[in-house]
Order: sequence, then structure tokens, then C-alpha cells
Amino acid sequence: MGGHFTAPAAALADELPGWVTLLRAPNPGPMTLDGTNTWVLRAAPGEPAVVVDPGPADDGHLAAIAAQGPVGLVLITHGHPDHTDGSAPLHDLLGGVPVRAADPAHTIAAAPVGVGTPPAVPGIDLRLVPTPGHTGDSVCFLVEHQGQRVVLTGDTILGRGTTVVAHPDGHLGDYLSSLELLSTYTGIPALPGHGPALADCAAAAEFYLAHRRARLDQVRAALAAGATTAAEVVAIVYADVDRSLWWAAEWSVRAQLEYLGRESGDTGVGLEQT
Repeated sequence: MGGHFTAPAAALADELPGWVTLLRAPNPGPMTLDGTNTWVLRAAPGEPAVVVDPGPADDGHLAAIAAQGPVGLVLITHGHPDHTDGSAPLHDLLGGVPVRAADPAHTIAAAPVGVGTPPAVPGIDLRLVPTPGHTGDSVCFLVEHQGQRVVLTGDTILGRGTTVVAHPDGHLGDYLSSLELLSTYTGIPALPGHGPALADCAAAAEFYLAHRRARLDQVRAALAAGATTAAEVVAIVYADVDRSLWWAAEWSVRAQLEYLGRESGDTGVGLEQT
């Protein structure tokens, strides 16, 4: 559980509910896997849909989203550019459809989620699930239609591999708490921000928790062995990760070091500058 892995954290979903459509943006890469997942949820033909995470400002991708109209609402799981750069042009393309995110900076023509009226479209029950950790503004959405439920997890849980804790905005303590919350959603499919849909949100969250705890043990061991900087910890703990991704691993290590510092009461543990 402590090693680097790129496989799904739980079994893949056999199929998507009939009211869920996946549009994958053409932005594949080491951090985005096959590309950003844009999810379109619609209760019935002709009803306004909700779009979750417009993705990048790619004209073809945004046109594909608009072709799924009518759209009544756009939701954002967190503010990273690969999820939000398309928000403003999609807002315009859809004639001013509101965009709601936890961060007001990514909210357009509406109140942020968590403020005022809960997000709503006809026939679909949308519930906000605050899940900070990957970023400070990360949220998930528990969605139900005709007895079927899904959890849109953004980058809190991915379809393959693990996500980074984007220090200093992201915090590991918050992330562990968010995973504990998601581990209660037993048997509910997870629709992630990248990668394939997973059959069981709880199983994926539990796997992530075990992986994160194993990583913390590895970081403790690296510190005990004499590592004094985040870069030195990365070189030991993430030795099996391609060096081109060490910059991202250092985000998570800095979050891990901050967490261990709070745990021990030593807020400076391992945080010397590199």
C-alpha cells in the first residue's frame, strides 16, 4: 500500500446510470490522466442538465458540452485550471448559465455553493459534500435520481492512482477527514475528475486512507534516517516515481511534513528550504 501505484483504487463501475454522460476533455497528461472528466447529469430528455467541471478552455470540448443542452447549472469541484478554465467561455456559450463553486473566484452569476439556495436542477437531488484537502476549496456532490446515487469526487478520489495534496492550499489533515467522510458512501459509484468511474466510493476512500497512512510511516522513517528537507524526503519515499513528477510529489510531502509537525507539536519539522 505504501508504494506508488497507478491502478484504480476500487473496482471499475460496470456502466454509468442512464442519466449520466461523460465528456472527456482532450488534455491528457501525467497529472490529468486521460483528460479532465466533464459530467453531464439530466433527469429526462428536454430537462435542464447540470454540468460538473467544464474542464479546459478547449473550443471543441466546450462545443460538445453545449451540444448537450439545455443546461441549467454548471458546478465546479475545485479551482484548478484543468477543471475551471472553460467556465467563463462556457457560461457565455450557454447564454449566461450560472457557474457555482465553493470559491467565489470561480463562481459566475450566482452564489458560491454552500451559500444561499442549494444547487438544483429539475428531477435531480444534488447535495454538497465539503471535502477539503486536495485543495482548500475541494467539494464533492452526492447526486440522486430515481433511487440511483453517485458521488462526483473531483480530484479528491481519482479513477486511477492517487491524487496530490496541493500544499500549501491543500492540507493533509483535512484530506484524511474528507476521505473518512467518503468512506461512509458504501456501494455508491464514484465519478472522478480524471480516469474511469469506480463502483464503490467507500472502497476507494478506504484504499486511499490506507495508502496515505503508509506514506506517513515512510516519511517518518525518512526523517528518522536523516532527511531534513522536503526534496530529500521525496528522493527517498518517491524513488519509484518518475523524476518528472517529483515536483508534484513535493507538494504532498510538504503537506505530510506539516501534518507530522502538528502531530508532534513541532511545526518546523522537516521544512527547511531546498
